[in-house]
Amino acid sequence: MSTSKKPTPSLERMTTIRKDGSRNFLRPADVSGMWTLLRRLSAVVLIAIYALLPWIKINGNPAVLLDVASRRFHFFGITLATEDLWLMFFLLTGTGFALFFITAVLGRVWCGWACPQTVFLEHVYRRIERLFEGSVTKQKQLDKRAWDAEKVLRRGGKHLVFIFLSAAVAHIFLSYFISVETLFAWMRSSPLEHPQAFLFILVFTAILYFNFAWFREQLCLIICPYGRLQSALIDDDSVVIGYDEKRGEPRGKSTDPNAGDCIDCYRCVDVCPTGIDIRQGLQMECIGCSNCIDACNDIMRKLGRDPGLVRYDSLRALAGGKRRFFRPRVFLYLFLMLLGLGAMVYSSTKLQPVSVTVTRMTGTPFFVTDEAIRNQLQLRIINKRNEPMQLHVSASPHSSAGAVSLSTAGFAGTLTIEPLAETKQPFILLVPRSEYSGHFPVTIRATAADGSFTVEREVNFIGPDARLLVE
Repeated sequence: MSTSKKPTPSLERMTTIRKDGSRNFLRPADVSGMWTLLRRLSAVVLIAIYALLPWIKINGNPAVLLDVASRRFHFFGITLATEDLWLMFFLLTGTGFALFFITAVLGRVWCGWACPQTVFLEHVYRRIERLFEGSVTKQKQLDKRAWDAEKVLRRGGKHLVFIFLSAAVAHIFLSYFISVETLFAWMRSSPLEHPQAFLFILVFTAILYFNFAWFREQLCLIICPYGRLQSALIDDDSVVIGYDEKRGEPRGKSTDPNAGDCIDCYRCVDVCPTGIDIRQGLQMECIGCSNCIDACNDIMRKLGRDPGLVRYDSLRALAGGKRRFFRPRVFLYLFLMLLGLGAMVYSSTKLQPVSVTVTRMTGTPFFVTDEAIRNQLQLRIINKRNEPMQLHVSASPHSSAGAVSLSTAGFAGTLTIEPLAETKQPFILLVPRSEYSGHFPVTIRATAADGSFTVEREVNFIGPDARLLVE
């Protein structure tokens, strides 16, 4: 039986919901320790990456820029046009299976260490909250206090900073789509000049503020599906946060020689951002944040006992067995991860610095004159480089077409395309009427002026039934 007067979290319902169905607003206590320090350092690195990526230039473009308006997508020096987005399938599948692999090996380390929700809530917004309102005890006292000048200043100041931070995060997010330079130019202009972007900032700021100021852990518990997926992704050999029941039970006072190491101080519950009791076993609400590990280790050191009563370990090891790393699901997830990412890397090496699309002009598919059969095509060429490019465009019958005299018209054959620009040009194919004997494939080539690359596209030259041309 618990020696604490505090209510024990129940496995039957979430701690954030009271018996009457109302919201129980959690205020986890602050904690310090090795794992907390490591998580805080990793959060600083992750936030710095998020904030700095739009500023870093690679090949003249931001490291990551999803320029939807111009249909150009820049990823660490690689520029993709709309036609290249099929590569994202391999990136997403590879990343997805990487998350599966990490979960199978290390449990919910993503949630506790790298998820943006956890990173910003635990290491930014809660720090600001404690700066304005003090420890969890003072926060609860402030909750019960009447609205006086001090409460208004503390709560009002906190929420003003929350709104400012939410707006900053929203602006950084927008810079991934319009570039930092464009963002600053728009910020200096009237919102009416860019109403869609201004509306996006307002809505996204409001969502972020609502989430980090009030909704908080409910996003993880109610909306995010990852916690529910963990039951299918992990097994008894996955590293999770667990309680060493053999060592800790039976619970009792530190002076009781018949009690285990757990003194039922509830410190692990007090620091949990989702309000669970880790001693009740692995639960969907656990995000693997390690707060309870540092809290319990601190108590153990004060009692002169070995740390690790709550620790990172597998369920099998916590039960006294030996953890296995090599198991079928680990190999399966690793193989699928490498397959997806490998396909992405290989395909990206095959990308050309230009995108060439050949389509038929609308209307009649071919024209017949006394001298020739004419096919009217349109070339759409996108320059993915951040410098002007000259291309020589030509067409020739495929080797299977035999000896056919094919000529082109529409432009001189050499195009100059501005950096990251797109051009559309008519491209007319002509075959002497006397040499036409039926449909045949044509190879269209776009070759760089310096000969560094050639992009080929194949189309069919079409016309009437050759027998109808015989006089």
